[in-house]
Amino acid sequence: SVLPPCLLLAVLLLPSALPAPPQERGLIFNLDTGELCLQSAQCKSGCCHRGSGLSLARCTPKAAEFQECSPKSLYGVYYKCPCESGLTCHADKTIVGAITNSDFGVCQDPRGSGTL
Repeated sequence: SVLPPCLLLAVLLLPSALPAPPQERGLIFNLDTGELCLQSAQCKSGCCHRGSGLSLARCTPKAAEFQECSPKSLYGVYYKCPCESGLTCHADKTIVGAITNSDFGVCQDPRGSGTL
């Protein structure tokens, strides 16, 4: 028996309508440095950084020792990235600063590296 033309067309188009198999690096998570993001959880680095209120946010490495940092972001996007593992962000924390994402500090080694 021969398939009717409309059924044949449906069979041919069905594979293109099915979802693609998952990839190792998706469009939403596990993003590399420089890729656009909406939340820090999407970035391999753990920091979704925005230069200003009008700029697009991109995944950026975390702040190194003596670099400016943000202790925490309520929104998942930073103007200054949090510190690398093992460092702490020493900042004056305020309620207003937490809301406006403007509590900036400097990454420091909590064990105290002393002075040079």
